[in-house]
Amino acid sequence: MSVDQRGPTVARTVSPLVPARRPSPSPARAVVVIAPLALTIALGLWGIRRKNSMWGDESVTYQLAHRDLSQIWRTAQHVDLVHALYYTVMHEIFGLFGGGLLTLRLPSVLAMSVAASGVGLLGLRLAGSHVGLLAGLVFPLLPQVQKYAQEGRSYAMVCALVTWATYALVVGVPQRARWRWVVYGSTMLLACLLHEFAVLALVAHGVTLVVSRASRPVLRAWSVAAAGVVAGLLPLAICSAGQSEQVAWIGGPVRLWYFVVVAVVGVACAGAPLGVRGPVRLSALAVPMLVLPGLLLLIVSLVKPLFVDRYVLYSDIGTALLLGAWMDHVHRLQRSSRTTWIAAVAVLAALVPSSLSLRTPQSRSNDVTAIGAAVRKEGRPGDGLLYLAGQHRILTAANSEDTRSLTDLALAQDPVSSNTLAGVELPARDIAARMLEFDRIVAVRAVGVNSPTNPQEEAKTSTLRRYFHEYETTHVNGARVTIYVRDHAPSPEAGPGPGGPGASGGVMR
Repeated sequence: MSVDQRGPTVARTVSPLVPARRPSPSPARAVVVIAPLALTIALGLWGIRRKNSMWGDESVTYQLAHRDLSQIWRTAQHVDLVHALYYTVMHEIFGLFGGGLLTLRLPSVLAMSVAASGVGLLGLRLAGSHVGLLAGLVFPLLPQVQKYAQEGRSYAMVCALVTWATYALVVGVPQRARWRWVVYGSTMLLACLLHEFAVLALVAHGVTLVVSRASRPVLRAWSVAAAGVVAGLLPLAICSAGQSEQVAWIGGPVRLWYFVVVAVVGVACAGAPLGVRGPVRLSALAVPMLVLPGLLLLIVSLVKPLFVDRYVLYSDIGTALLLGAWMDHVHRLQRSSRTTWIAAVAVLAALVPSSLSLRTPQSRSNDVTAIGAAVRKEGRPGDGLLYLAGQHRILTAANSEDTRSLTDLALAQDPVSSNTLAGVELPARDIAARMLEFDRIVAVRAVGVNSPTNPQEEAKTSTLRRYFHEYETTHVNGARVTIYVRDHAPSPEAGPGPGGPGASGGVMR
């Protein structure tokens, strides 16, 4: 290498066998990393407590992460095996920082912040620093990203891992270093072990390489890495298939909003020359990431409904990249930046109502804090407690003080000792007999959820109908808490049966 220090230019020759020295991080690269990170943390901390509310899935995380590791493993043999690794991670975090509400959600905030930086670096590498910065800033503004950045579940971590696996893929394409592909495969496998449907990102990556006309060595290296990911995931997939009844609550496969989002983003970005740098075009990466995971899940849902938006949260990587590139393209076409700023302000203003609503308890399908508080308020010491159905016992399990003075009429073995989420219930006949020992019963019934049909649930409802009448009902987000009072007209010796309804009416809140 020869350097002419007397002039402004630098002349050098580099052997094709020796890689050039990597340039030191530029200020633009630092901005692309730090700005999205800071914005995501700020949005994540804003209203993170949601008025001290918690919803059902977070309550499951909260309860299981407080069990010891052996109990988590034994519980996973019966239920929630797909989330066992996440519960283990949260158990260790709780052990280090305490098991409060902030500790439950802060890991998701940090994970999504890391994902935002990764999106920015992807944009920078594929289309330049302007696109990288815009994509990185758009990502945390997406409503879906804001929602799950504040949720005590695994989806933000999965999104972060898929983002950085994608970055490892893009970096690895023009280079032959095996360790880069090991990093790619290991990161993708960890994402899949946190949630199985992260494996759908592998398909998007494969399509990206094919569309980009990657060389045979690159395709071979990716195939080996992908095969390793699938092989590592296969035992978990096989074992968790026996717990498929957990997703029985998912409805039909039609999700029109998903296709609307894909169509709008695709049409808006179709005419823009997005990402013309490097061996991988931005559109060749972003479009498959946006479309394929959700589309494949929808196709599978034709056989068995499985599509839930959070399962493919990482698809928003594609959305942010496309929007960032499109905004940069529009900005370059505008002669005046004033129009661009006006448009940016208008978009931010439109996001304000959604951002505000996401930080309220009503933004989730239920609020276990409110449900537990209603049970404590309406119940009297010594009252019976009944869950319709028993699986909804998790709705009041976050705070044991809410139900401490009540007697759970159907419970035979508590969730911790039985290594389950909701405990083990008594036989139907025993449940009915215990109900008849109480004059007042507090019943918790989830709304918007199909309850299972089994002898225990039939015994609960038939006994309430024959021997009790509804006295008072309190409606809270996701549930109804009803006080039933014993009607002594029928003879208890007659036993529970399908008799007519008792007198209802009473107070309704």
